[in-house]
Amino acid sequence: MCVDRRAALMQSYLMVKGVLLDVSGVLLDGDTVLPGAAECIERLESAGLPVRFVTNTTRQSKRQLAQHLRSHGIEVEVNGLFAPAAAACAWLKKNGYAPHLLVHPDLEEDFAECLASGPCAVVIGDAAQAFTYDSLNAAFRKLQRGAPFLALARNRTFKDRDGLLSLDAGAFVEALEYASGTKAILFGKPSRDFFLAAVESMGRHADDVVMVGDDVESDVAGALQAGIGAAILVRTGKYRAGDESQVEPPPTAVVASIEEATRLILGMSADGD
Repeated sequence: MCVDRRAALMQSYLMVKGVLLDVSGVLLDGDTVLPGAAECIERLESAGLPVRFVTNTTRQSKRQLAQHLRSHGIEVEVNGLFAPAAAACAWLKKNGYAPHLLVHPDLEEDFAECLASGPCAVVIGDAAQAFTYDSLNAAFRKLQRGAPFLALARNRTFKDRDGLLSLDAGAFVEALEYASGTKAILFGKPSRDFFLAAVESMGRHADDVVMVGDDVESDVAGALQAGIGAAILVRTGKYRAGDESQVEPPPTAVVASIEEATRLILGMSADGD
């Protein structure tokens, strides 16, 4: 197992009491479950560690994503799955806005209970083929007239089904920010509030929790900046050689897979392994 000096030091003072797991790139690689993923979750929960799934995936509704995970043998309750659409919906309801959606069609069901009329806020996710000039320009015009701007994620890239990196929502968020002069409110990783909502649901303190992800910016640096006690980068999913040296703060540890991350975490838990 590849664990750096910071991870060795971490083992001497951090007692892990909860785990946050990214989904794409950590548990799943496209439509394929990564080796040992389901078993790792079982081991973590059997050791008394609550597990929450935190994802920036916005091409599926929360319901669809939970079903997708279950179809691969990964048992997850919907209330244990944290995705940015739910946080955005809560903001819309609290502030009295109807969503102007620039999202993937499969995600629209997550906004079904939001207001259907009234002042609007632009909501952007990974809309895939729905990112057209006309759809982006319609969103721009809403922003130009003063609509709030809600970004479900601003990741640079994701690992596509062909194994290569593809553009994620971040480039389109930046384009609309640039054109409209309106700064987006972020609801997914690396938003501090997003991480802390998942931590709060476990009844834990942020500094007693570890995050496992494949995105060195959103998952790792974002978690550490939010006050999460440790962040482990896995060399699966979108990981590319040298990613760990591209951010500050750097990962607490860099390991090959969810299996190695699990062994490290269990060595730091109250019950051990």
